[in-house]
Amino acid sequence: MIPLQKGDKKLLNAWAFYDWANSVYPLVITSAVFPIFYEALFSKTGHYIDVFGFSVKNSALISFVTAFAFLMVAFLSPLLSGIADYVGNKRFFMKFFCYLGALSCMGLYWFNLENIYSSLFFYFFGLIGFWGSLVFYNSYLPDIAFEEQQDAISAKGYSLGYIGSMILLIVNLAMVMKPELFNIIETDGEPAAIKAMRYSFVMVGVWWILFSQYTYYYLPKGNKNSQEKITRAIVFNGFRELKKVWFLLEENIRLKKYLGSFFVYSMAVQTVMLIATYFGAQEIAWESKEQSTIGLIICILLIQLVAIIGAYTTSKASEKYGNIPVLIFINSIWTVLCIAAYFILLPIHFYIMAALVGLVMGGIQSLSRSTYSKLLPETEDTASFFSFYDVAEKIGIVIGMLVYGVIDQITGSPRLAIVFLAIFFILGVVLLRKVPKK
Repeated sequence: MIPLQKGDKKLLNAWAFYDWANSVYPLVITSAVFPIFYEALFSKTGHYIDVFGFSVKNSALISFVTAFAFLMVAFLSPLLSGIADYVGNKRFFMKFFCYLGALSCMGLYWFNLENIYSSLFFYFFGLIGFWGSLVFYNSYLPDIAFEEQQDAISAKGYSLGYIGSMILLIVNLAMVMKPELFNIIETDGEPAAIKAMRYSFVMVGVWWILFSQYTYYYLPKGNKNSQEKITRAIVFNGFRELKKVWFLLEENIRLKKYLGSFFVYSMAVQTVMLIATYFGAQEIAWESKEQSTIGLIICILLIQLVAIIGAYTTSKASEKYGNIPVLIFINSIWTVLCIAAYFILLPIHFYIMAALVGLVMGGIQSLSRSTYSKLLPETEDTASFFSFYDVAEKIGIVIGMLVYGVIDQITGSPRLAIVFLAIFFILGVVLLRKVPKK
């Protein structure tokens, strides 16, 4: 097939469609079904388990595992992006992590407390697969779209992701709430609803692999067509590229200051998104387990629906007011939401919070990505720059998840941890205001 030209509508749509393929992971695994499944397994143990010789709270445990996974991704990103830029085959690495994540999701079918270490192994590599593939996916944006197209196509990608993942979640919700309609029955003393959740993990992996093929068919291999063998020097070239990017930031003050602000507020954004369902399951006064399950999934669906509006509204607002002022406004809203989370107790409070979180979640994600892409200097080695971006984000998430996990473990409640995250958003606003206009 003849490679499509930069800016081609078919190429842009194929790139954006990967969000449709992979967004089922953050929705079903990270946000909705898996946290409910995880909470149900621990409901009989008092939410604590002995691992590595310590008694650890279940929500703190998943926070620590998540932090370690992000630390691993932060280390791998520069290695792999350096190789990808050198041999010009970003698509291969994007595929590798996609398949790693998808197969790990399928492995969650066997998740249980009796084999907690192997169970967390699948969860760990699911995270690495998802976030590792995003390193290369995001780095394609300046390759396939012109600057004036990037805000819109970035928002379209997130919106496709919200719609596609919501479709699968609705199917999974039907399976969980009405397992008899899908011929799912109780086996070995395990409720049919839990069995349905296990099937949903397998469906995530299949969906992810299946729909990503459309993206891979049209995406180019990369910027170069080198047939060089991968040597030790090339492997460690990624770290040299990061060092080069670091020095180039000295010449690009806007990009440097923006990255500083992004590093700080992304600590809080991703942490809130990763732990929201665990918070809702433990801290909200649901009347029953059934109401808790239905309520939490309704909240996730609400977030997805509103996030579509948020992504497009933010894209339009950035055209009128500029990217940085809109990001400042969104970070201010996040600050208020984190503080308000300390006081929410009832399901209705959680529903309102979910709607507001969805509005700013879609906006801050798509606009952060496109703002960084716009500020990049003219270069063919986009994977290295986006590797730097992803490393900053991942290290931020490691810090955010560790802060949350430690406070949750010490206090036994995540409320103070959520409030503490507001500090990161406040600092984000301060640093965004320091980004030069020109």
